[in-house]
Amino acid sequence: MKTTIDYMSKYSIKDLEHLSGIKAHTIRIWEQRHGIIKPKRTPTNIRYYSSDDLKTILKIARLRENGLKISKIASMTREEINREVGSLDDHESEDIRNYIHFLTTAMIDLDEALFERTLSTCILQLGLETTMYRIIHPFLVKIGTLWQTEAINPAQEHFISCLLRQKLIVAIDGQKVRITDDSKKFLLYLPEGELHELTLLFSCYLLRKNGHQVIYLGQNLPFEDVKTAYRVYQPHCLLSISTNFPITELVQDYMNDLSTSFPEATIYLSGYAVLNAKVIVPTNVELLHELRDLNELSTIHS
Repeated sequence: MKTTIDYMSKYSIKDLEHLSGIKAHTIRIWEQRHGIIKPKRTPTNIRYYSSDDLKTILKIARLRENGLKISKIASMTREEINREVGSLDDHESEDIRNYIHFLTTAMIDLDEALFERTLSTCILQLGLETTMYRIIHPFLVKIGTLWQTEAINPAQEHFISCLLRQKLIVAIDGQKVRITDDSKKFLLYLPEGELHELTLLFSCYLLRKNGHQVIYLGQNLPFEDVKTAYRVYQPHCLLSISTNFPITELVQDYMNDLSTSFPEATIYLSGYAVLNAKVIVPTNVELLHELRDLNELSTIHS
């Protein structure tokens, strides 16, 4: 099992593939033909790559996506590659994937300054909502894949998640909600065992932006507490996201409990656990399949 130090400094060729999007066999060809990177070997003769190798591959991936051929890149010095990558900073809007590469590098290096520059540029050029749809959501999907393949460790995932969470909370805090007769009351929460709240926070932002009242109860909320909050607040709608149901069969029971406990409310559910389960959806429950569905949800009125 890798130690924390090993995890941060040693990568397999599959790790490089997952992080860069470049196939492993292509990386091996580049090694043989161009000598772009040279793998090291452990005392037991297992090939591995360093953080510098990974950064080199990420830079090459960005240059290739912007039209440079590998033969041209191979003839460049490290300094020339760095300058060429730096010159892309002024043209980020031309290719959204560049932003995701920057965020990936920031995550790997725990580089908060790079994260801040990248996200600030995205929001300035695209706005918060477009940034969430076109950059942050694909990036989070990528993080999920990297987590499953053990290409990143918990510290790297928590680092990025906490920074994004801070940004969303600041955006929510800066809103001025204008309540009208058409405004609806929403109750937002994550069920017990659910801790990843970025999508829920973004939902809160969108709902408030469109003039709805939101009670945000956050992570890991026991079902009895949801019932208590419902009795006190009497919301028109509930919104929850579930990704970690340990047993798929429990999803149907969960939906049924929600439907019968809150018969007068519209219940919106999303997340991997509910969207991929084979269930009969109760009449007052609706599933949100895409992140963009949140925007349609946020514009509904009484």
